[in-house]
Amino acid sequence: MKVYMNGYPDTWLSPYTIIDYVFFWTDWSKCSRNKQIIADEKWIDHPAWVEKVVPLLNPFCEVLKKVREVISPTIRYVKIDRYDTWSMDHTLAYIIHPMLVQLNETKHGAPYTDDEDVPEYLRSHMAQPKENEWDTDSLHFMRWDWILNEMIWAFEQELKDDDEHQFFDHSECGDEKPWDKDGKYVSKLKLDTEGLEKHQKRKANGFRLFGRYYQNLWD
Repeated sequence: MKVYMNGYPDTWLSPYTIIDYVFFWTDWSKCSRNKQIIADEKWIDHPAWVEKVVPLLNPFCEVLKKVREVISPTIRYVKIDRYDTWSMDHTLAYIIHPMLVQLNETKHGAPYTDDEDVPEYLRSHMAQPKENEWDTDSLHFMRWDWILNEMIWAFEQELKDDDEHQFFDHSECGDEKPWDKDGKYVSKLKLDTEGLEKHQKRKANGFRLFGRYYQNLWD
């Protein structure tokens, strides 16, 4: 597999941006370029003549946009080899797991999630009363953190070759043959059936959550 992708290039240069930087010393330009929140009473609008100049600059901005798209095009190249699908679930885990980890570290928000997908202590009825009906409740972000971590854990297990070895005990097997003198198969292998079942269910639930909230995987 070979994957080449660049970022999302911003090729558009607004006429307002050009004007703001040309007239950088003006108070209205400083307001426009300020990335912080500015109170309404302190905001200074562009002068009226700016609106007349903007249509004149638009053709220039369109040409510049096309030039920048040629210089820095969007690259989306994916080449799939035959062996990539021999164990596709394992192959994709190498990509999905680190992306989920990064998303969890850099996310700036959280989508709405269903109570049925999280433990009882994180459900909406356990949250503190909201000040306004339209507010998110006090557990809103914790629910998404829990769901993301379950996805991450599931794909982390998928990357391991022996994620279930902890539930098998070979200590009493020794070098003896696994059948008795009558030829009947006798296994001394100990299996933690309950633990293995819980492990598999949690893993399957992590993959289910990944599919359920796939369109919410954004930063």
